[in-house]
Amino acid sequence: MTAQPSHLDTGLDRVAPGTLIELDEHADPRGSLAVVETGKDIDFEIKRVYYLYDLPVATVRGAHGHRCLRQLVIAVHGQFEITVDDGFRRARYLLDNPRRGLLIGPMTWRNLINFSPGAVGLVLASEHYDESDYFRDYDEFLAAARSAA
Repeated sequence: MTAQPSHLDTGLDRVAPGTLIELDEHADPRGSLAVVETGKDIDFEIKRVYYLYDLPVATVRGAHGHRCLRQLVIAVHGQFEITVDDGFRRARYLLDNPRRGLLIGPMTWRNLINFSPGAVGLVLASEHYDESDYFRDYDEFLAAARSAA
């Protein structure tokens, strides 16, 4: 599924937030290997890696934005959707292939939804955890995103 952007009533012509990337794959009879390299696949140094698992199908993860953090999100098993919003445009992506990831830039709100049973999501982040980088309130995020434009 490709992004399905929608205008957020701003009248601005912007590119949808988020970028799907294809990862290098090396496959042979022994199995498959997908590779992510800083400077080649992503434009940030990876400082933190975490994964989401044992996710109830109806749960919502994310529900926040970041001031500076950049991420690559990969569904390493199963599938889920990510809705990303930069305060002007919104897009929804289906992650259902471990050879594809979604790059999410700074000043982007995200919701991860519709997890398949057994889904596992891997997140590569540009920074260590820092609570001060988070927007937990959507209205606060929206005001900051629009004032920065």
